[in-house]
Parts: sequence; structure tokens; C-alpha cells
Amino acid sequence: MTIMEDIIPEMAEQQSEPHIPESRVLIIMTGGTICMRPSPSGFIPARGFQEQCLARVPTFNDGSRSTMMDVVVDNTGQIKGHPSLRTPQTVYGRRVRYTVFEFEELLDSSSIDAKGWAEIAKTVERNYTLFDAFVILHGTDSLAYTCSALSFMLQNLGKTVILTGSQAPMLELQNDAGDNLLGSLVVAGHFMIPEVCLYFNNKLFRGNRSCKVAASDFAAFNSPNCVPLAVTTSMRTNVNWDLINRPTNIQHFSIQTNLDTTHVACLRIFPGIKPEMIDAVLKLDGLRGLVLETFGAGNAPHGQDNALINVLADAIKRGIVIVNVTQCLTGSVSPVYATGMSLSRAGVVAGLDLTTEAALTKLAYLLALPNATPESVARDMSRSLRGELTEVSQPVFQHPDGALTERVQALTVLGYAIAQGDLQRVEEILKLEHHYLLNDADYSGNTPVHLAATSPSLPILRFLLMQGGSVHMRNSNGRTPLFLAANAGLSEHVMLLRQSGAHLHSDERAAAQLLARRRPGVWGLAGIGPREISDREMEEAGEERLAERMMAGSAP
Repeated sequence: MTIMEDIIPEMAEQQSEPHIPESRVLIIMTGGTICMRPSPSGFIPARGFQEQCLARVPTFNDGSRSTMMDVVVDNTGQIKGHPSLRTPQTVYGRRVRYTVFEFEELLDSSSIDAKGWAEIAKTVERNYTLFDAFVILHGTDSLAYTCSALSFMLQNLGKTVILTGSQAPMLELQNDAGDNLLGSLVVAGHFMIPEVCLYFNNKLFRGNRSCKVAASDFAAFNSPNCVPLAVTTSMRTNVNWDLINRPTNIQHFSIQTNLDTTHVACLRIFPGIKPEMIDAVLKLDGLRGLVLETFGAGNAPHGQDNALINVLADAIKRGIVIVNVTQCLTGSVSPVYATGMSLSRAGVVAGLDLTTEAALTKLAYLLALPNATPESVARDMSRSLRGELTEVSQPVFQHPDGALTERVQALTVLGYAIAQGDLQRVEEILKLEHHYLLNDADYSGNTPVHLAATSPSLPILRFLLMQGGSVHMRNSNGRTPLFLAANAGLSEHVMLLRQSGAHLHSDERAAAQLLARRRPGVWGLAGIGPREISDREMEEAGEERLAERMMAGSAP
């Protein structure tokens, strides 16, 4: 069944009820406790999660007709229709339509490795343009490792990706699976948080800041050095927008899958550890990186005649990158004490407040990058790539709750500045605390990027994108900035948005195909019609040459 065949009956159904916006979310089932059922050998992952666990529950299924959602299921691009379910209307006036895609092999999370992480990343990449957000169901044992790994593997991420699981299976009478999955769906379907996140026990954590802190409690995860990105209460979900990381490059979403996990290791320092033990690990065949878990603020015993320090220094000279993280749950590695200073002078990289999970996966990610050297990896381990560490401690200015008048005023002034093409004024408004306005919306649901998409100033649009403005948000009419720019005939704006990873939402394509008959040139740049330009062509072709080829003889 094609997308259009699916849309037409759905439109007919919606004519009988008030129009309520829908978000499209893909749930990726990898396995874990959440989908397990009892067997003679204990709990094992089981198939049919959507039918057995979700379709029967009113909070996950409003009883409406199940339409088919296209899902790209393999590397060949094969598309299969999956039956969908829809949540009831939320307090935000929206419904979430979703479907569950189950991996061929459902895993206990203790069995996952870099190959499994790559398959998750590829699934997101294959379906990136078909869905608004992604929820990944995963076992809890290695969930923090997977969150950290994916945060680095998913590059220039512009959509919400949430991982969750449960401490008890969903088919058990008393479980946390329902709340964790429903909370993840609501956040994914309503908020543009372009990060890899972990949702558990009513809290949304940055994935690469999370760690498992309890084996059986429902509050199984925490983020000791970073407050939650969002908290769900009985009334609503409160998002800490000041903390949200956003892509600040004019680049497409892409993935890096070949994490070098086979050549990194982790070693915990303990009182009385012998330098020979560490030396044995550092001389493992093919070892390229080591995460060293030390005491307190990054301290380790010197050993007699500085033997331990010498072992580390010799390994660093051989090209092994050694990263120092603290064994403490909170705090940061800092060369304050003499023992910590000795490690730093030997060339050990201070991991600051990285978790062990983030340090290990980041090290594997950096070592796998093209042209990686020990020097470049050591340098980037102390830099924040995805918000995984705190580079510099500084005051955080938060917009006070309830100051609605100030928000509306600032957004209005920003809208006028965008409309007038006043780049300097836009830059002034967005300084410091006003960055929360980037993905805020006016009464029509238009964000600053929506407004800039039809404004006369291309530099303003570029500036907003470089500050982290989202190209994927839709206004009250369901329109993306790319649709508005193409409809306005602004080819340069369209190209800039496409280069930033923008694509038309599936709900827009029918209207776009009709409009493309009149303006095939600009809509071709947007990815619609017989003169459609693919993402790869958009990246490979220069802007001027592409514009000349597309617009010659067919001015918008």
C-alpha cells in the first residue's frame, strides 16, 4: 500500500471528527525485559508486542481504525506496511500515531554489542524522513551504554530519539513498562528535543549522562552530573529548554556505525593495585584506548618509584589514549591533588564529569573516525560533542517560570526583526537567556525558522540554523519551514534548509505534489516532482551550479 492510498481513507475518517494534529512515531523493539514473557527457562524476549501488549490498552489505543504506516525494514530500502495504533488526545491537543518495528533477533540487553548499536542507528537512518520521532525499547542492563553510543553515532540529529525499557515485563500485573513507554511516546510526539535521551520513572535524561543506579527499583536510572531534560508530573511534562542540545551545523543527519569497541578497555583502580596489572592490560594486542576509573577527583597511587605513572606514560608514548574518570557517582576529574597532577603530566586525559559509559563509547567513536590520531582523540575526549561533559563551570541563567508576558514580547520582537531582515537585531535578541525562543512558536505555531523560511534575509535563516533552530517542527497547519520556503518560491532558502537536513513531512507531500505542477523548479529543489533533487545530489552539487541547473527556464 502506498502512502497516498493510506492517506485518502484516513482523510475521509477525519472529516467526521474535528481535526486533531497527529505525530508519527516509530517504536523500535530490540528486546529487553519490557517485552519478555515467562518460559520454562525463565523470562525471554517475545514477539507480537504491539498486538499483545499495546492494542488492548486504552491509553495506547483510542480504538480508531488502524491505518498502515510505511517502514523501511532493511538496507535494500524495502518498505513494508505496518499496522498502526493511535493514542487518545493528550493535554497538548495532539494524538500520537505509532507502529512497532521488531528486530529479527530480540536480545537481552546484556548481549548487545557494537553490531547491535549499528543496527539501531541504521533503522533510525532508514526511516528518518518517514517519522517525526523514534522510541527505542531496550533492556536496562546495558541501556546507558547504548544511549551513550547512539548519541555519538547519530550525527547532526534533528529529531527526538528516546530509549526506554522497564524493570518488569509489560504483561506482568505490577510493572513500570506502561508508564515508561507512554511517557516516552508523549514526549517524542510533542517536543522537539533533538538528542538521544533516556526516559525512565517520569524523567527524561540526556542519554550520555545517564547510568543505572538500581537493579530492581523502578527508579533504576539517574543522571548525577546533569539535571533531567524534562520531568513528567500529574499535569504536564516540564522541559528544561535551556539544557537542550541542538545541531549547529549546516549538514544532513548521518550515522557513524563502526565504533571501535574491540580495541578499548576499562580498568578500575583499587587500593593496592600493582603496576604490573595495569601494564598487562595496556599491552593487550591491538589496544588503542583505556578508560581508567580513579579515586575522587582523579587520583591514583603512584606506586614505588612512580612505577604506575611510568607504565601509563610508556603506554601513551606507544599511542594508547588513556582517559581518567572518577569512580564517584557525582563530581569531576580535576588535577587538584598531586596524585592527579602526576597523571595529567604523564599525558592522561582528564575526563571531567564523563560517566564511564560515555567515556568508553566516546573513545570507541573517536578512534573509529577517519584520519583519527592519538592526538586528535585525546583532544576531543575533553571536549563536549553531544553534551556528554561539562567543559567549564559557569552560571546557568534560566527563564523564570510563569513569565508569559516576557516570552510573548520577546517572540514578537524577534518575529518583527526576522520579517524586516534585521540580522543584528535577531542576534541581539537570541543572546543568553533568549535562546529558548529558537523553537518556540507564535499563535500560528510558527517558529523563528518558519518565519525566516519566508523572510527576505537568507543570512537570518542561516544564523537561526547555526544556533540550533529545528527544521523539522510543523506549525498549526502542519507545515514545515521547507514547505513554506518552497511555496514562497525561495530557492536559496529551500537549498539551505535541505542542506541542513530538512525534508517534507509525509502529510505535506500530497499538497506539495499538486503545487509542483506550477513550480517544478523550486519544488524539485525541495524533493518533489519529476525534477526531484535527492539529499545526496544536494550535498554533492554546489549551490550555484545546482540552482542554475534546476532554475534555468523554470523560474519559480
